[in-house]
Amino acid sequence: MLRVQRMLDCCAELLDEIGYDNLSTTRIAERAGVAIGSVYQFFPDKKAITQALGLRFLDQFGARVTERLADASFSHWTVAVDTVIDEYIDMHRTIPGFRSLHFGDIVDRRLLNGGTDNNRVISVRLREIIVSVTGIPDTDDLDRAIHVAVEAADSVLKLAFRDDPDGDPALIREAKRLVSSYLTDFSERNGGDHPW
Repeated sequence: MLRVQRMLDCCAELLDEIGYDNLSTTRIAERAGVAIGSVYQFFPDKKAITQALGLRFLDQFGARVTERLADASFSHWTVAVDTVIDEYIDMHRTIPGFRSLHFGDIVDRRLLNGGTDNNRVISVRLREIIVSVTGIPDTDDLDRAIHVAVEAADSVLKLAFRDDPDGDPALIREAKRLVSSYLTDFSERNGGDHPW
C-alpha cells in the first residue's frame, strides 16, 4: 500500500534528521501528510514503524545480495564476501534511514523478530541466499559459519562507521579480511576450497 510505504519513507528521513529518540508517530504523520489515525491504523507505536522499516531494509539487502551473487562470476568465493559487505556499505551510504537504523539495533537487538537477535535473522537470510544461488547443501556447519561471519563483520563495520559517516576504508578492508580469513579457515577444516 502506497500510504504505508510513504510512512516508512518519512520514518527513514526523520531517523536520519532527528534520530530514534526524537522520532514520534505524530512527526511521521505530519511528514507523510496523513492523519495520526492513519498511522495507528497500521502501526501501534514508533517501534512498530521502525520494525517495518528494518524488515524493509532486510528485504532490500537480501534482494540486492541475491542479484549481485546471481549475476557474478566468481574467480574465488571470497569475492562473494566482498559483494555482501559492499552491498551493506552501499546501503549505509545511499538508503535514507539505513545509516541510522541499520537492521534495528538502535531500537532493540531483537527488532526484526521478537524472539531472535537481529544478526541471527540476517545470517539466516544470507544462508538461504547462498544455498539458493550456489545450490550447496544447507548444513548446521554452514549455518554456524555464516552466523559467526555476520557477527564478526557487524562488529568491525560498526567500528568503521563510528567516527566516519562514510565508513573508514581501512576498517572496511579489515572487515572483509577478517570474514574471508575466517571462512578460509572454515573451508580448510572442512576439506573444501570454499566455505561450504
